[in-house]
Amino acid sequence: MDFIKKVRKLTSMPTFHILLALSAAHCLNDLLQSVITAVYPMLKADLGLNFAQIGLITLVYQLAASIFQPVVGYAFDRRPFAWSLPMGMCSTSIGIILFSYCSTLPGILLAVFMVGLGSATLHPEASRITSLAGHERRGFAQSVFQVGGNFGGSIGPLLVALIVAPHNRHYVLWFLLFSAACFAAMRPICRWYKGYLQELKQTVRKEERHAKLPLSKSMTWFTIGVIIVLIFSKYIYMASLSSYYTFYLIDKFGVTVSQSQIFLFVFVVSTAAGTLVGGPVGDRYGRKLVIWVSILGTAPFSLLMPHVSLPLTVILSFCAGFTLSSAFPAILLYAQELLPTKLGMISGLFFGFAFGVGGIASAVLGDFADMYGIEAVYNFCAYTPLLGIVAALLPNLKNN
Repeated sequence: MDFIKKVRKLTSMPTFHILLALSAAHCLNDLLQSVITAVYPMLKADLGLNFAQIGLITLVYQLAASIFQPVVGYAFDRRPFAWSLPMGMCSTSIGIILFSYCSTLPGILLAVFMVGLGSATLHPEASRITSLAGHERRGFAQSVFQVGGNFGGSIGPLLVALIVAPHNRHYVLWFLLFSAACFAAMRPICRWYKGYLQELKQTVRKEERHAKLPLSKSMTWFTIGVIIVLIFSKYIYMASLSSYYTFYLIDKFGVTVSQSQIFLFVFVVSTAAGTLVGGPVGDRYGRKLVIWVSILGTAPFSLLMPHVSLPLTVILSFCAGFTLSSAFPAILLYAQELLPTKLGMISGLFFGFAFGVGGIASAVLGDFADMYGIEAVYNFCAYTPLLGIVAALLPNLKNN
């Protein structure tokens, strides 16, 4: 009964429909983003690419998404724009069109750059609006937003296996239907945000613009450094799974491309489940504890995975994805509370750094796989979650 009452209280929020729309937009955006990596096996065979070139494609995509995120966040912190989200989706849609038809590596690099630029616009802006719409329940709001993205990322590879894999890469063009649905989901968000900005201009909340920071300047920079180490640990291992998991399964166990996409779906859906659980647990027991346990707690699964059979590999990948993904909502909220007057910039910075680490790691791991084999990648990356122990250095903030 208490659980039902809590659910009713949360869903009765005046802005709950905006949170659902934000989650839907995040879902559809990340669905489109996930098409890039899901089509890698077909793209590799189609253009005769090696692992280093696959890593380069991921690097360009991730750098486009990462470098521009804090820039976008900072720009819209200074000059908020109600229709920023559809701008990003226009870039993503153009990238999807190019990706489905380009037959040269430079064309593919341009395509993934456009898709990455769309991601760089959506994540900091949608995260800002989520925090504003969440009011005093920002942890819950961030969980709703993040789980939408994880769910979209999880069904993307499955849809690729059903729609694209049986035919050819041109069928990626069908994903423009999801782009159209994303534009529709963004309409109520933009209208609400426009009203919020108009109200803000009338009320002029000076106390929010000059909010006191929870830590000293030096301690804030130290804490950001610790968070960067944690993101570094998390996203190196995530890059090994998101970019090369299908190749690992095909190489080690001899599964088909379609089967590898289904197993990738199992992993990615675990990240959605972990995000959904991690947010509320962080609200109840503290974000610092969730960050520490989720990253360090992934190590037993990552260390075992390179040495087990296919069924156990799938199970361990689910456990690793579930445990590791529960950290990000807590990390993002913790970072936002460090700099409460720069929600867009700090969201863009940490989303962007996460994307950048993933891109660089994918490129390095691609070269590593070409030289030493794909299994060596997983033997090496298995140790990266052990860096989660540095979470013990995070200071306690309010509600953390």
